[in-house]
Amino acid sequence: MIFSSATFLLAFLPLFLIVYFVIPWRPAKNVVLLLASLLFYAWGEPVYIWLMVFSMTINWAGGVALSSSRCEGAATRKLILAATLVIDLGILGFFKYEGFIAENINALLGANLIPDYELPLPIGISFYTLQAVSYVIDVYRKDTCAQKNPLYLGMYIAMFPQLVAGPIVRYSDIEDQIDDRHVTLAGFCAGIRLFCIGLGKKVLLANTVAILATDMLSSGGASIGAIGAWAGLAAYSFQIFFDFGGYSDMAIGMGKMMGFNYPRNFNYPYISHSATEFWRRWHMTLGGFFRDYVYIPLGGNRSSQGRWVFNIAVVWGLTGIWHGAAWNFLLWGLYYGALLICEKLFLLKALDRLPSVIRRLWCIAVFMFGWLIFWIEDPAVFTEYVAAMFGAFGFTGSSSLWALGAWEYWPLLIPCVLASTPLVPQLRECLVAWACRRPASNAVQTGLAAQKCKVSDLQCDNETWLGEVADACPSKQRSLTVRAVFTLTDIACLTMLCLSVISVISGSFNPFIYFRF
Repeated sequence: MIFSSATFLLAFLPLFLIVYFVIPWRPAKNVVLLLASLLFYAWGEPVYIWLMVFSMTINWAGGVALSSSRCEGAATRKLILAATLVIDLGILGFFKYEGFIAENINALLGANLIPDYELPLPIGISFYTLQAVSYVIDVYRKDTCAQKNPLYLGMYIAMFPQLVAGPIVRYSDIEDQIDDRHVTLAGFCAGIRLFCIGLGKKVLLANTVAILATDMLSSGGASIGAIGAWAGLAAYSFQIFFDFGGYSDMAIGMGKMMGFNYPRNFNYPYISHSATEFWRRWHMTLGGFFRDYVYIPLGGNRSSQGRWVFNIAVVWGLTGIWHGAAWNFLLWGLYYGALLICEKLFLLKALDRLPSVIRRLWCIAVFMFGWLIFWIEDPAVFTEYVAAMFGAFGFTGSSSLWALGAWEYWPLLIPCVLASTPLVPQLRECLVAWACRRPASNAVQTGLAAQKCKVSDLQCDNETWLGEVADACPSKQRSLTVRAVFTLTDIACLTMLCLSVISVISGSFNPFIYFRF
């Protein structure tokens, strides 16, 4: 089951919320959430539901053992941690990489020595495995307490809003909220707004530009020429952002509806000035995981330069291969690792001397070429596509401009670009500043500062802004104007929800890009 399906939108989510809020007792709500999450997973992966239950059991047992007074010895605790991690990562490695390893070793040796079982990848295994790993390591480090109730830990690992596409939620992020969370009307409304926005990003933007991206790639570079190749790459760049970012928004929004505050996962990465800044804004929870559980334990940057380069290479090699069992993903990760090393050593100093527009154009070129590596797995297709981008087959290849069809999608460029920038939050800041008679420049600076916040509390929380206006606005007319604008934004969110549902029901193109995760 996926969020952008009629089954989820019209049946699963409404029924779940009704049952969830009818039950008044917090422990019962947690059990309902666990059962709903298992049903959500079993709907698409009935065969692998046992694998998730096994993961819950192993990590619950590992956490309890690590916190037991009988296992206080350092050697014993290390052994328990190692055993739990070997099981977690062993399961992930077998199901995700067995075929890739078998294929490449057999090709290298020229014989079929290792069988390829061609097992389908359990959906979401990369996400829930990282969550389980972070939990057991945090318990080992004594950064968090072990969860003694296996049902509650199972709920944390299997929680359906962030199961398929993140964000990667650490146990410490929601530890207190498992037993003591409060759902307010303001928080529930903020969650609905964020869910509507995320669904709109996925269905109305990502799914639409995905048609262009798919058509251009399937046609081949020789058929589409430079115009088609650049249009296809631009479409894919928007597709992956709005698809992945939209899923994260929907997950965070559903979490807020239930009283959970999940960490923010995307922070307008396409306005970055460098690859370093891009990765501070893109998939922030994944970056935080590899930083805290791989990079820093390896020594981070508190080591010799050679060791630091090695640490970066390991982290980005793992980041790349985590995204999929294919050479292009490993190359994509190492591409960013090399860029970050260069920026740290000398490139950032050179970029800082350039105008902001030039730095942003540099970053756009960096991440678009990165998406090209990420997108195309076949080296021959990749080479032909790059050649087409740089004019090897003319402007339109073997097609005419009309037959190419890329021109039909240019009107989508405006909403895609606007939705990739913090324009709306900044306009909201300026509106509130106008109502409170504050300088607009201060409002924009406040908005930019708020973008750095990694928690989801600030997103779509209209009630907080209205409260500020009510307290500080000297003019009743201006206060009413702000309320009217915020009401219009709510109407816009509901309209976006309706259009998205109509699109889903009509059976429009709805690709699922997380089958590798």
